[in-house]
Amino acid sequence: MAPNPKSNRAATFAIWGVALIVILAAVYAVRTLTRERVSVRADQVSYQDLIKSSSTNGKVEPLDDYQAHAQVAGQVQEIYVNVGDKVKVGQLLLKMDDADALARLASANSTLRAAELAASDIEHGGSQDERNTNAADLSRAQLQRHEDAASLASLEALQQKGAASPAEIAAAQARVRVDENTQHGIEQHSTERYGEADRARAQAQLADARAAVAAAQRAYASADIRTPIAGTVYNLPVNQYDYAATGDDLIYVADLKHLRITAYFDEPEIGNLAAGQPVAITWEAKSGTTWHGHIIQAPTTIISYGTRNVGECLIDVDDADGVLQPNANVTVKVTTAQHLHVLSVPREALRFEGTQPYVFRILHRKLVRTNVQTGIINLTQVEITGGLAEGDTVARNATDLSDGLEVTPVY
Repeated sequence: MAPNPKSNRAATFAIWGVALIVILAAVYAVRTLTRERVSVRADQVSYQDLIKSSSTNGKVEPLDDYQAHAQVAGQVQEIYVNVGDKVKVGQLLLKMDDADALARLASANSTLRAAELAASDIEHGGSQDERNTNAADLSRAQLQRHEDAASLASLEALQQKGAASPAEIAAAQARVRVDENTQHGIEQHSTERYGEADRARAQAQLADARAAVAAAQRAYASADIRTPIAGTVYNLPVNQYDYAATGDDLIYVADLKHLRITAYFDEPEIGNLAAGQPVAITWEAKSGTTWHGHIIQAPTTIISYGTRNVGECLIDVDDADGVLQPNANVTVKVTTAQHLHVLSVPREALRFEGTQPYVFRILHRKLVRTNVQTGIINLTQVEITGGLAEGDTVARNATDLSDGLEVTPVY
């Protein structure tokens, strides 16, 4: 029986089909076994102590500070201390030339005496000379009235006898009335010469004169600059024989063991600050030295500070040693949170989808997306409160990762 051509062709096609499938399977297997896996940086979940902190700049201010300024213009006559000297309460620091202050005091005293005399004159109805004149005028007026009254009485007696006319009586009565008016006018002038407005003006001038004398006395006394506090001289901007205008700085003294820092925190960080939080303080002028303090008042308002919106935070320095100086610009680092012995992963391992944090675990050389719960997040580490266990391995690559991707971890 002759072979069927169609059957032969079908068998051939079947053989070739099987062979092609075998070849494709072999190629796939070879490529699967030999292809290069993606390398990822990896790290293990471990227990660590995590600290969250905020850093910013601040300015040092003394709590006990004495700043002496020139009360009047003059020359610096003597300087008895140097910057860095420790001084006691009441110690003489500097002396100004007091000639001008003495002249001002003499002028103020002269003005006061004049004001006192003017007030006394108003209170007593005039000056002593005026009072003497009034007294003499009043005495003469009283004498004249007495004489004219006596004359009137004599005429009235004569009239009874028919020896005086009514016209003479009327004239005598008129003279007595004139005498009474003159006497009354002199008395009124001596007692009612000045009104309430005059008295008020005199009292105001007297008060001004007394205040001027008190100010001049203070200025004269301030020629000798003495410190009211114990501390250290930290600023001395003048030299002997310098001329100082009124209000110029002369010398600053402070207790360098009691310092406070005003720190300026950017608005987003304010919510993490609270009274009592520990602070580390550094100053570029003393590299390698760290001071310590604590927040005594967290920011309560937002202010503009240059181009920044900041809150002012007050920090007391706990270990001020006399080295940290007033007005120094320092860096402060506040510990806002601290959790000890907690699970953590590197910060670059953490990702977000919306508000949900997750990581890629490496399990059997494949990435497994795993949702996590977090606690403290600082610049380098993230606290893990749920979703991972100690010893788990996570990928740290920032991009190009996906769930199920086969990887080669690199530690």
